[in-house]
Amino acid sequence: MADIRRHGGEQLPLVLPHEVAFGRDDFLLGASNRAAFSLVEGWPAWPSQTAVIAGPVGSGKTHLAHVWQGVSGAPILAAGALRGEDVTALAANRAVAIEDAHAGFDETALFHLFNAVRDSGASLLVTSRSWPQSWGLRLPDLASRLRAATPVEILEPDDDLLRRVLVKLFADRQIDIDPAVVEFLVVRMERSVAAAQILVEQLDQASLSAARRITRPMAAKVLASAG
Repeated sequence: MADIRRHGGEQLPLVLPHEVAFGRDDFLLGASNRAAFSLVEGWPAWPSQTAVIAGPVGSGKTHLAHVWQGVSGAPILAAGALRGEDVTALAANRAVAIEDAHAGFDETALFHLFNAVRDSGASLLVTSRSWPQSWGLRLPDLASRLRAATPVEILEPDDDLLRRVLVKLFADRQIDIDPAVVEFLVVRMERSVAAAQILVEQLDQASLSAARRITRPMAAKVLASAG
């Protein structure tokens, strides 16, 4: 939520924290992410004990990990924070989620986690912005484990999903956006969720600074400055 306070005749934006909703009902489903959502919803009847979801920044990987946490009870851990001493405790759960594998991790620890999950009959979900082939892995056995995992890709959103993403991002900031502004943005903006997140942030700040609602001229100005 955001508010505005006057001081010396100036409009000063007071930006309050906004919460991102990660519940199942908050997930925006479209053709680009349907396969990944179906995987999460289909647990524990997975083709293999391990799955890798890959998709661009902001595409909903973290949201899906939280949805899966809701149905499986899986702890969620950043790949870079995984340590060998964590493996036994993590594998004791029915499910484990490891996020952002593209950012790097302890290969030996992840390899041991794969083995521990397999031995305990648990499930492992790994998210990344890229596929394991591009991670520069040094452990052949870990690469082999990842090749055996079920791969699911999240693509960039189509027009309908991008439209709903914009509305949700504005709603997360408690902004009631004019549908005409959303339509104006959808046909002119870069076609990615990451771009939508940046654009909504910029429009929120522009609205606060101007002390008025977001309009098409304001949206056009923000788009022009970003281009």
